[in-house]
Amino acid sequence: MTIRHLRIFIEVARTGKMSLAAQRLFISQPTVSQTIRELEDHYGQKLFERLSKKLYITSFGKELLSYATQVVEQFDNLEKTMNDNLHIENLRIGASVTVGTCLLSKIIKEFHSVAPRVNTYAYVNNTTMVEKKLLESDLDIAIVEGEIHSQDLVTTPVIDDYLVLLCNNNHPLSKKEKITLYDLENQRFAMREDGSGTREFFEQILQKYKVQIQLVYEASSTDTIRRAILDDDCLSLLSIHTFEEDIICGKIHIIKTDLNTLKRSFKLVHHKDKIMTPSIITLKEILKKYKTSDFMKDLYIKK
Repeated sequence: MTIRHLRIFIEVARTGKMSLAAQRLFISQPTVSQTIRELEDHYGQKLFERLSKKLYITSFGKELLSYATQVVEQFDNLEKTMNDNLHIENLRIGASVTVGTCLLSKIIKEFHSVAPRVNTYAYVNNTTMVEKKLLESDLDIAIVEGEIHSQDLVTTPVIDDYLVLLCNNNHPLSKKEKITLYDLENQRFAMREDGSGTREFFEQILQKYKVQIQLVYEASSTDTIRRAILDDDCLSLLSIHTFEEDIICGKIHIIKTDLNTLKRSFKLVHHKDKIMTPSIITLKEILKKYKTSDFMKDLYIKK
């Protein structure tokens, strides 16, 4: 039994005549008769009775007609939706929290100006969760700051970034021209949550130099960390992009260090088997414009 069987049956039921149903469906009357017989054999029930050369639908036929009408309608809706979607490309973009907070909305806005017919979905979480989504095919591509551990994922550096030590203007370390990592011993810190690429990066440096800090705030929200810096005299290590406006207007101070290891890159990540669609290629081209910001050039490259 197929959708074609149901379409022919519905037309016979509507017209009450096999000849008229055949005419409307542009098929032969014997084909209609055979289809009705196949349906009756399939269900083991009569669908029509012929009395005085007229067709009368049986009670079983009426029940089948009710279901068949719904099934054919749903099938037609399915076909229309799927065919319509063939003309619409969807792009699911993941981003770690730093990228999502500072850059993602600008990147997606520019992407829509170039590819207005592409639907985008954005997912923002720490690097660990974004990696998991990529591996489960819940995302097409992602931009992250943390380390990707799966060998099934391909990473490409796309945007320059610096991790910077931050404090408010009243903190004692803000008065120093430059510090070493050992000046951070026992200092109070507000840090990102476990799974954050920024936190993982900093913890590796602390472990390498055997420096102990006091972790007094742990948050996935950069707003929480910002308040901890401004109101509770905490230090934090974050991407220079995170509080760019506060740094420019002087609310948050960058503590200069002698560590060159604090330079890193945001990375474009996708599964090794992922087909590079036109949307993904367009996104990669847009990201080239964000490689190095004027703000970072002023603070680092010219110094």
